[in-house]
Amino acid sequence: MSRSALVENVIAMLEDAGFLVSDRCAIRPKSFDVAARRGRDTVLVKILGNIDAFDNRTGAEMRRLGEYLRATPLVIGLRTRDEDLKPGVVYFRHGVPVLSPDTAMDLFVEDVPPLIYAAPGGLYVNIDSEILEDARQEREWSLGKLASELGVSRRTVSKYEDGMDASVDVAAKLEELFDAPLTSPVEVLDGTEDIRDNEPTPDDPDVDPADESIVTVLTRVGFDVHPTERAPFKTISENEQRRQQMLTGHSEFTETAEKRARIMSSVGEVTRTTSVYVVERATREAVDGTALIEESEMEEINDADELRDLIRERAEESAD
Repeated sequence: MSRSALVENVIAMLEDAGFLVSDRCAIRPKSFDVAARRGRDTVLVKILGNIDAFDNRTGAEMRRLGEYLRATPLVIGLRTRDEDLKPGVVYFRHGVPVLSPDTAMDLFVEDVPPLIYAAPGGLYVNIDSEILEDARQEREWSLGKLASELGVSRRTVSKYEDGMDASVDVAAKLEELFDAPLTSPVEVLDGTEDIRDNEPTPDDPDVDPADESIVTVLTRVGFDVHPTERAPFKTISENEQRRQQMLTGHSEFTETAEKRARIMSSVGEVTRTTSVYVVERATREAVDGTALIEESEMEEINDADELRDLIRERAEESAD
């Protein structure tokens, strides 16, 4: 399957599952292909045939964007260079969960979450420690007795009951012994940080020197500004209460800039953020929902409310 066909299939799957899906980010470099939202769940999706192409810089960028946009970064792919991705398994690359299209279909369309995740050493499952302990005590088995049945140490069984995950083989043996389901799903949209050992959000990249004047204005009027490296926008900005978030672009107003502004508008609709593109000279008020502001206008803005009102005014005038 070509990557273009794979992207189209994934977008169709998300739409069938009831997600609002953004326009495809078709301008390079790009850290994600589409943003999608359903209810309270927002995802930033990278779609790849071979997931080995997903590098550390892109993973770090997606994790930062996920943190600032309150979204789950996610890769949907077909294979590694060595094998196809297994259905029902969550993989990880650079701290980002990875699913096969079949696993994504089960999760988003059929509402059947995966039970298995891949980690160094093999495939693992989440053991419901309380159910396991209750089942053992109801059977009146000691920790040593269960350890003997499993062929592991007493300490290992104690760790299972303290919340340590188990290999697929051990989990299958446990469920066979107690004739009861003991595993719990992998929470792809909320909770995978537990499997990643709570890795911190990667640091922001340095500000592009060409954007320093824009970042200075945004910081002056009260925004925390997060530069990006591979997104269709230059920064994500948020005020102290994180009640106002904004995507910002900055360049000459070329055909490519117009495409970026359209993508920003679409991503902003999904992520519930405003978007603004700063240009040297604007020939219109906005591109779709992305307001256009000239550099000279930007430098004269004194507070966040003034900027918010200007963005709203430009977007509304464009829509009329």
